[in-house]
This record gives sequence, structure tokens and C-alpha cells, in this order.
Amino acid sequence: MQITTIGFDLAKNVFQVHAIDEAEKVVIQKQLRRAQVLPFFAKLMPCLVGMEACASAHHWARQITRLGHEVRLIPAKDVKAYVKRNKNDKADAAAICEAVNRPTVRTVPVKTPDQQASLMQHRVRDLLVRQRTQAINAVRAHMAELGIIAAQGYEGLKALISIITDQHDERLPEDARVSLLAIATQIRSCEVELRAIEKRLLVQHRNSEDSKRLETIPGIGVIGASAIVATVPDAHIFKTGRDFAAWIGLVSREQSTGGKQRLGPISKQGDRYLRRLLILGALSVLKLAKAHPERHPWLSRLLARKPPKVAAVALANKMARIAWALLTKQENYRTQVITVAPVPAASG
Repeated sequence: MQITTIGFDLAKNVFQVHAIDEAEKVVIQKQLRRAQVLPFFAKLMPCLVGMEACASAHHWARQITRLGHEVRLIPAKDVKAYVKRNKNDKADAAAICEAVNRPTVRTVPVKTPDQQASLMQHRVRDLLVRQRTQAINAVRAHMAELGIIAAQGYEGLKALISIITDQHDERLPEDARVSLLAIATQIRSCEVELRAIEKRLLVQHRNSEDSKRLETIPGIGVIGASAIVATVPDAHIFKTGRDFAAWIGLVSREQSTGGKQRLGPISKQGDRYLRRLLILGALSVLKLAKAHPERHPWLSRLLARKPPKVAAVALANKMARIAWALLTKQENYRTQVITVAPVPAASG
């Protein structure tokens, strides 16, 4: 029995195997416990193993690759098209086995532990930012219930924290002060952890030529540049810059039929974190374009006919394409030189 292809459905404890031979005949359909996975693959001759690109997929891909097998990670959305009937572990494993042999199905590169660790810093930072925002909103809401409000921004929050920590301020009942002190402590803890993570990201950014190259693009800072490098270690997996922008979800969703092209809003597929960073960076560039329209003629014309947020998405799409070009060509961003035609001298 020569197994050529295996569809491997991942789980936490119970895994499903669907194996076929050269004649595409099913030879194995079985469940494996977590401790049985590696011994099972160690007994097999090298073959093609397909898995969905989901939680723990990169870990298992590295482990199974060390045993001599070829592992391909497939986006879960692409596997769904090959599920024949009801969704269960057997049907999923069979669909993965079917999809992994199709030449048009996309695959996801297997990340190394260092690449996952670098990307994990961005995920943890994003989580801490959300937790800090939630805590700040909770402080403002609770204080407003007692008639205490403050201005927006850091200075307003600082004023509220000073009221909470002032034991002699009688505007806060004792029970409210104890509760709000817990939230204030959480805010300070999040800020300390955020500074530590951002310092590590800055060090990694300075040690990466690709990251420093991306920072030269207007609207992409240290966080955005390091996030792109951590998420996409090799930009050559995308054939064009549009493919990279589409993977982030910055291109229009198409619903065309009958020879009529219908383009809707952006697809919002792919990496939401990168998409958000690029759009926020684009919004900052738009502020400069409004203040100095002569330096940004393309954006000025775009803002004249489109709403600001639509223009920001268009600029984020352009930034993604530029980022792909810089990573593939190993070049820095070159600022466009705006030349102004000389005014002819008045005759007479």
C-alpha cells in the first residue's frame, strides 16, 4: 500500500486522516489522538500532506515536514468548496485531500517559530491597546455617572486618574474609588507592557532591512513596517502588487455577470490587522494632503471627488502595492519630485 496524498483535519485532541493511493482510492480513514499523530506519520513513506491553515497548522506542518513529508497549508475557505455534503471531520479531511491536489488551489507558506513569535508581538500589542481603550472608556463612563467629566485625550484621562487617586476628594464615594482604582491600575499595567513590546519591535525594525525599507513609504511607520515583514516574510509569493492588496482585502468585491462588471465595496478579506494599519496610515497622509495640497496633487484631486474615507482606502491600496514593489525589488521609496512650470515674464 503506497499512500500518495493525505488530508489531515486538525483539532485539539482528535484528528482525522483521509489517505489515498496512486489510483486515488481511499486506503485509510481513521481518527488519531494527539499522541498518535507523529508516530503515525513516522511509519509512512514520504507523501503529500494537506492541512487547513488554521490554529496550530504551522506547528504541525513543521513537525510533519521533519519526518520527510511535503506539507501544504490551504486556506479554509478554499477547502469549503470541496466538502461534498454534511460537514464533519471525515468530510473535511476528504475535502482537504481533494483540494491539495488541485493546481489552482492557493497555499500558505509555513512560518518558522521566530516568524510566529515576531507576529505574536503585534497580536499581543493589539490586544493590550484594545484592553487599555476599554478600561479608559469605563473610567470615563463611571466618572460621568457621578457628574465628573474631563476633556478628550491623555490630559483629560490624567485629570480623572488624579481625582481617583486623591483620597481627600469627596466627589467620589469610597466604594467607587476602590473600584476605579482597579481600572486605573489596569491602564497603567497596559501602558507599561505596551512600552516594553514597542521597544522590542523598534529593535527588530532597526535590524531588518526590509522593515526599514518599508518605513520610507509615507503613512507606514515602525509598527506598520514590522507588521508587514512579520506577516509576509517573502513577498515573492504574490505575483503582483494587486495580488498583495487583494490578499489584505483592499480591492473591490466583484459581483459581475452577463458581461456587466459590478464592483462593490472592498472585500475586507485577508489580514484585518494589516488593513487597519494601512488605512490609519493613509488617513494621516490625507491630513497632510489637506494642509499642503501642492505637495500631494493626486490626493488633492482624489479628495475633490471622493469622500475622505474612500480616498483613505484608495491610498491604502496604493501603499500596499508600493510595499510589495519595494520588497520584491529591494529598493527604497523615491519621493515624486513636483516641478512647477515657470511663469512667463510679462511683455512690454
